[in-house]
Amino acid sequence: MILVCKIRPLFPGFRVMKTTIKTNTKFTLGVSLSILMAGYAQSQSGGLSADYPELEHLYNAFDVTQAGIYDAIAEIGADPASEGGRMELKMHLDMMADMDHGGHGGHGGGMMMDMDGHFGQLETEARIALGELVRGNHSKAQAEEAFGSSSALTQNAARVLAEGRSFERVVWDIFSDNSTSIYQKQMAINEAVQEYQNSEPRAAVSLSPKTADLYLGHIYADAFRMGYPKLSGLLYSNQWLQLASLEAIIIGQVDPQFGGRVPLTMERYWNKVGSDTGMTMFPAPTEMPSAPAISPQLYSQAPQAAIIIDNLNMLESALADVIAYPNLQDRESVIDQVVAQYTSDDMYLAETMEYLLNALRGGIFNQGGPAIGDLSRSERNRSRDAMGMNHTMIMSSPN
Repeated sequence: MILVCKIRPLFPGFRVMKTTIKTNTKFTLGVSLSILMAGYAQSQSGGLSADYPELEHLYNAFDVTQAGIYDAIAEIGADPASEGGRMELKMHLDMMADMDHGGHGGHGGGMMMDMDGHFGQLETEARIALGELVRGNHSKAQAEEAFGSSSALTQNAARVLAEGRSFERVVWDIFSDNSTSIYQKQMAINEAVQEYQNSEPRAAVSLSPKTADLYLGHIYADAFRMGYPKLSGLLYSNQWLQLASLEAIIIGQVDPQFGGRVPLTMERYWNKVGSDTGMTMFPAPTEMPSAPAISPQLYSQAPQAAIIIDNLNMLESALADVIAYPNLQDRESVIDQVVAQYTSDDMYLAETMEYLLNALRGGIFNQGGPAIGDLSRSERNRSRDAMGMNHTMIMSSPN
């Protein structure tokens, strides 16, 4: 049976888009992990909703907003008014590819983010609407349904992203519970990792870190950042807060002198979000935030979970690149190919040291800055020793 329905547009002025849903292939997302989280919540007295309700509301908003970002890009790309911008973006991407000077790994990313993008008022209007989404109240059910309701994603991509979000909710809930020890948290995280990896049908990203080339060097790389700097800045800011708030939670449990810093990370997040149009004195991240750079405590306490979250963040950004790439033929097949690359346990794998170096190579400052320490300018282009010393100072700073 085929059901054709209309999805209400997320953005005022954006046209109504049709989507086709096969009812006999409808899936239930995150079932096993939801059961695990429910069981964990029943056995503990704390958790994200109990101890950090503002964060829980924001995390719900992030899912709805991210699905909205994908749909906004797709709608702008299909708008006849964007034809000139699409041509300019394609020429720019081709030029960067010919020069072998593109990529996210430190090839002028800040300069790209200072640009107005190629879509002018279309992107600005989308950014205003998305800003309203991220500031709005959204239920857990709305968050869980967001990716499946996105017309820009394939069913497989939506399933993998939703399953990943279910895993992340378990991780955040476990670490937010102040009534359990770090050892108990580590055991619970290990169980969650196993549940996530055993999802059927396969909907989990790899437990092994992916190479930087998979993210930085694919043929659609930088379409999102170059074409939509206001939207990519919002996505990276949301990813930053997820990692930064978790860092503040964990480090406060490991070392009580750093307790109570979650409000600081939230204040910094809203500074990065800025005005309705994205204007701010506190620039948004220009590089995708990574766990080793923004939440080293997560990597120290639960390295497998950190790698999964980094792979998920890379996949989210890679999908945005594919959706943003101008006039791409058979886009749905490309999206599913990208998903297969990140869910594969055999393709594009990196050694641990390579993963850590790549995570830090873009710079902590460019990834949004430390969760609770101070870093007023980029630490890139310094000596390796100086960068290591600076990171130690960041992690030990009480401010």
